[in-house]
Amino acid sequence: MTHTLVPVLVVVAGLVALWYLACIPMNAQQSVLEAERAGIAVTPATAAERRSMGGLAIALANPAEATARAFAQDRARLPAPHQVAAELWSSTVGLPVTSKRSLVFHAGLTLAPTLLGFAIGSGLGILLAIGIVHSRVMDLSVMPWAIASQTIPILAIAPMIIVVLNSIGVQGLLPKAAISAYLSFFPVTVGMVKGLRAPSPADLDLMRTWSASQLRTLVSLRLPASAPYLFASLKIAVAAALVGAIVGELPTGAVRGLGARLLAGSYYGQTVQIWSALFAAALVAALLVALLSLIERVVLARMGLAR
Repeated sequence: MTHTLVPVLVVVAGLVALWYLACIPMNAQQSVLEAERAGIAVTPATAAERRSMGGLAIALANPAEATARAFAQDRARLPAPHQVAAELWSSTVGLPVTSKRSLVFHAGLTLAPTLLGFAIGSGLGILLAIGIVHSRVMDLSVMPWAIASQTIPILAIAPMIIVVLNSIGVQGLLPKAAISAYLSFFPVTVGMVKGLRAPSPADLDLMRTWSASQLRTLVSLRLPASAPYLFASLKIAVAAALVGAIVGELPTGAVRGLGARLLAGSYYGQTVQIWSALFAAALVAALLVALLSLIERVVLARMGLAR
């Protein structure tokens, strides 16, 4: 345990140190402006001259002022880690779950379309993979289209999906779930195709000698062999589904959900709120992946494939 924990802590500490260091040039303009308003002599002396300079140049010209005032700004370009941690704590543990300012409340609203879209996308991906493996026509026709679909930026297609579904009266949860399904089906399809083709030719020949049908071969050989590949792709898909649900909240002007928190933070320049919502989304994704890892361990152990 110690051999694993120490390297992780070292990497985290290094990232936090770099984060604090990056706050100085990123927030230098505002830091020097606050110092000037407090009557402290700064270089250059006028705001017009400073606007033409980069943050690093201003920080180097005013090291004391830029460093002292970089980590406690209300609307910093880059909030300090302790500011984000404090906001994350106050908006989760410090508030009732039912509060509309609680990130737990907003995360729960984003989680619903995430799970629905993940279920739809995963089911579609598994069915497509089965068809691709058993049909050369689908392999040559569907697979290229599945790959091409992922080249379209989700920010471009999300408003189109929402507008089209709204035009036929589909609103609320389903449009966001559709975007989540769009992002999650592809990794499941690719992983399952690889998994269903994992059995060796000798194993497939053995099933033929037993006069096993394609359905029996699928159930008894291909699906069990694909289980490790399936769980690996599901972990990717569930994270993608969460991204899809958040993106789906942006074009609708939603007032609830993690996407709504990001929008509100950007509208009012609340960068600390934006970063806390981003970390909340990362924590939700980590919990979903951890849950899938636990299910994977149990399922593979029962199948005798535990690693």
